[in-house]
Amino acid sequence: MNAPNFSPLYQQIKTLITQSLVANEWRPGEAIPSEVELATRFNVSQGTVRKAIDELATENILVRRQGKGTFVATHEAEGIKLRFLRLVAADGTKELLNNRLLSCERGKASSRVARLLNVKTGSVVIEVKRLLLFSNKPLILDHIVLPATPFKGVTAERIEAFNGSMYRMYETQLGIRMVRADERLTAIGADGEVANQLGLALGTPLLSIERVSYTYGDKPMEWRLGLCLTDNHHYMNELE
Repeated sequence: MNAPNFSPLYQQIKTLITQSLVANEWRPGEAIPSEVELATRFNVSQGTVRKAIDELATENILVRRQGKGTFVATHEAEGIKLRFLRLVAADGTKELLNNRLLSCERGKASSRVARLLNVKTGSVVIEVKRLLLFSNKPLILDHIVLPATPFKGVTAERIEAFNGSMYRMYETQLGIRMVRADERLTAIGADGEVANQLGLALGTPLLSIERVSYTYGDKPMEWRLGLCLTDNHHYMNELE
């Protein structure tokens, strides 16, 4: 008979801290209790708590601030606002980013998107299409699919009124925080709709970025396809 598979103690504490985050005990931007307080609460050593927090900090779920404590990461913070957007100017210049909403409609989940979002095929979803403009030049055509029930507050009016990062809107307006994302990058040629929206010739080379974003507990909450013009931009990723 196989021996029981017990997870390390710090992993169990990591799970308990994550459960508290899911329950909104500590909200984005707020400080969590000190390591000493958490060690007392969970009846473990301070070192065990520290190891759990270290992993959560590595995953950008928590943020350590020297001399201030540990805080719940937020998409409102500088340096995190656009951490899922990796397209940057080739010369490294900072650019003004604007969004132009094209549509926000209800639809039905395709079999592939349903599988990626862990919902039933044909279930109701909210589909958002928008242009991302860098220094007033359209560079990305975004197609976003959200499960309708948790995102029922997403409307064209709300998106236009917020006029910023969708992830910040999810967090501040709906209480849904994305903590990580998986991406698939491919090279494609612009079809008719994309060429028209980005002002390109048919077949112009584009970078296709398919992304699934997750909230706490590795729960998929958003599917997104970004079609990007990279003549004067490139995809930037820092590997550690």
